[in-house]
Amino acid sequence: MTESFPEKKIIVIPAKNESPQEQAKKRNLRVAAYCRVSTGDEEQLTSYENQKAFYTEKIMKNPEWTMVDIFADEGITGTSTCRRKDFLRMIRQCRQGKIDMILAKSVSRFARNTLDTISYTRELRSLGIAVIFEEQNINSIYPESEFLIALHAAFAQSESESISANVRWGKRQSIKDGKVTFQYKTLLGYEKGPDGNPVIIPEEAETVRQIFEWYLAGKSVRDIRLALVSGGFRNAVGNTDWTTSNLRSILTNEKYKGDALLQKGFTVDFLTKKTKKNEGEVPQYYVENSHPAIIRPHAPRAGRPLKKKRPNGPRKIQRQIRAQRSAVLCGMRHGLPACRMDAAW
Repeated sequence: MTESFPEKKIIVIPAKNESPQEQAKKRNLRVAAYCRVSTGDEEQLTSYENQKAFYTEKIMKNPEWTMVDIFADEGITGTSTCRRKDFLRMIRQCRQGKIDMILAKSVSRFARNTLDTISYTRELRSLGIAVIFEEQNINSIYPESEFLIALHAAFAQSESESISANVRWGKRQSIKDGKVTFQYKTLLGYEKGPDGNPVIIPEEAETVRQIFEWYLAGKSVRDIRLALVSGGFRNAVGNTDWTTSNLRSILTNEKYKGDALLQKGFTVDFLTKKTKKNEGEVPQYYVENSHPAIIRPHAPRAGRPLKKKRPNGPRKIQRQIRAQRSAVLCGMRHGLPACRMDAAW
């Protein structure tokens, strides 16, 4: 006797007509907004505040939305995410499942790096989180939106590259004209004057002269550091936390004799902002008498002979110390840009 089986029947289960976005509307969406301006200019800061106010109002007005936060980075470039603290905080909250949707003014406000834009929107899509780019009317939750996002991201990156090239060209033209810029926050002895030019700070200048006096008298850099700390001398940032690297920087800085060496380094990659010490890849310019000097090349204090003191340590170290002190004396006596220590000026 053969066993009979029921007739095979195929039942079609229809697809849901609702899109992922429509399904999400059934629940109260947790919405965040991301704002960014790339400079600290007043006009840009006004735009930054306007963006925050606009998205706060927009999210609060929608009864189906719950505002998570307004994430905003002020005066930060969009070519890299590593320094954009609020952007990274937003991504962390997305990974923790605290955000359902992100609003952004445009692709360029979200990022100006094509790789970052695509990688983050893909990750957020995999988490079920949409990024709405309002200016381009793009919703990243749909896979077909990736082409448009990549296209706009490439335009934004190209625009940043063009701006960066123009800025570099302007800086190099300024360098060729002998225009010197000062990092006053880390330069002991100088401050910016009312006319924009460097002005000597008498108290700090005396500290600089004392450092050179001690060094030319035969003190080691370590001994000078101890003398400065015990004497309560303040450094450029206003405390007594002196380091040997800081002292070497002072002793090899041509700015203290009124000169300036320009283009000591250059930017290798505009996206990462990675810089490299200039070892002959691009021209350098040495400007003599560019500003008031603290240490005069022919001043008696700068030309004092060294004490006949034999330092302790291996002969190689002794030779290095003698060469370094000779370099300082040579630079101070004759103002020669080539006479310097191994450390970069």
